[in-house]
Amino acid sequence: MNPHADPQAGAAVKAADRAHVFHSWSAQGLIDPLAVAGAEGSYFWDYDGNRYLDFTSGLVYTNIGYQHPKVVAAIQEQAGRLATFAPAFAVEPRSEAARLIAERTPGDLDKIFFTNGGAEAVENAIRMARLHTGRPKVLSAYRSYHGGTATAINVTGDPRRWANDNGTAGVVHFWGPFLYRSPFYSSTEAEECERALTHLEDTIAFEGPQTIAAIILETIPGTAGIMTPPPGYLAGVREICDRYGIVFVLDEVMAGFGRTGKWFAAEHFDVVPDLMTFAKGVNSGYVPLGGVAISAEIAATFDKRPYPGGLTYSGHPLACAAAVATIRVMEEEKVVEHAARIGETVLGPGLRELAERHPSVGEVRGTGAFWALDLVRDRETREPLVPYNATGEANAAMAAFGAACKKNGLWPFVNMNRTHAVPPCNVTESEAKEGLAALDAALSVADEWVA
Repeated sequence: MNPHADPQAGAAVKAADRAHVFHSWSAQGLIDPLAVAGAEGSYFWDYDGNRYLDFTSGLVYTNIGYQHPKVVAAIQEQAGRLATFAPAFAVEPRSEAARLIAERTPGDLDKIFFTNGGAEAVENAIRMARLHTGRPKVLSAYRSYHGGTATAINVTGDPRRWANDNGTAGVVHFWGPFLYRSPFYSSTEAEECERALTHLEDTIAFEGPQTIAAIILETIPGTAGIMTPPPGYLAGVREICDRYGIVFVLDEVMAGFGRTGKWFAAEHFDVVPDLMTFAKGVNSGYVPLGGVAISAEIAATFDKRPYPGGLTYSGHPLACAAAVATIRVMEEEKVVEHAARIGETVLGPGLRELAERHPSVGEVRGTGAFWALDLVRDRETREPLVPYNATGEANAAMAAFGAACKKNGLWPFVNMNRTHAVPPCNVTESEAKEGLAALDAALSVADEWVA
């Protein structure tokens, strides 16, 4: 894992990218993508020989790090045996991946519909809920991200929805609980839970319960800020859904497969949804894969009635072989337990210690390998370090913070006024401490913007 400088090769990669690659969520003429030469474990490096500790896990998906040899070998072996096959057939890696996933999902979520990623999983979960109930509407939280495809972007709450929202998708947004920036003026978690549930039930009453197919929530919202729901909230949503015949969908695309120190974040709250979406960590992103875990009741809806949905690459053998290998690696190497331990003993305490010394840190939130620092201009007023959805000069403080991280060899996950600490779930103690040291230096830059 010793990167060698080859600027000429890097320049060629960069030139081809800028000439031909159209990037997601970007003004194409304003971006400057780093040319990456390689990656291993918790690190990646560029063609100039600079190495970065990846505190983003790609896009929070390399839960076992880059280039794990057992997963790479499984993909290679599967490619030599059966590189691809149509989804209508039973093939060993698909069957085994489904079995292993179903063994770990809560409750009776024992049927697995495979997709190519998280957004497609959300699309199909909502389709299943609408068909199962015969109702059109879906409720989702404002502070959320569920994907970039047509329905998934409409149930998303963050600003990426705005340019894609046609207002006719049957989606209604509501406020989920978030005590630090409570929309309900709560002062305790118990108040926030009670008021958030009352708000949700009022929303349902005014929308008409008989029109609502599903409520979809990220078990622990990820990109929106890693806000762990207060005790009792998800159980309360479960009870509301049961009372009105609404399908409860939990989005575990980011929080699943060890990220929170459990196989699925729902285990922290002892809640079983009717549908659960997954992707990302299921195979550490080595080959695109996602899916929906389906309850017995909803699966039975389609016993005699064809499910009107499918994908050419559903359960692709290479992706499923990667999932099988990843789950086995996580078991053998106790990655889930390690994520819980590193969060309890290194990341959590370390981030809270940084908060004590840096006035730019308003709150530390998280669990496992899933943490966020809420950066502020004023701790008393909790004014964010930059305005909501800031760009350009208005975002200068966070841009300076991000640049300082990279200067210190840390690749940060920066979103609005937050930085997330989301390294691979098997990050070592020394690597985690290296990341904390880099954050310490970068937060000194953020402190300069404090009022």
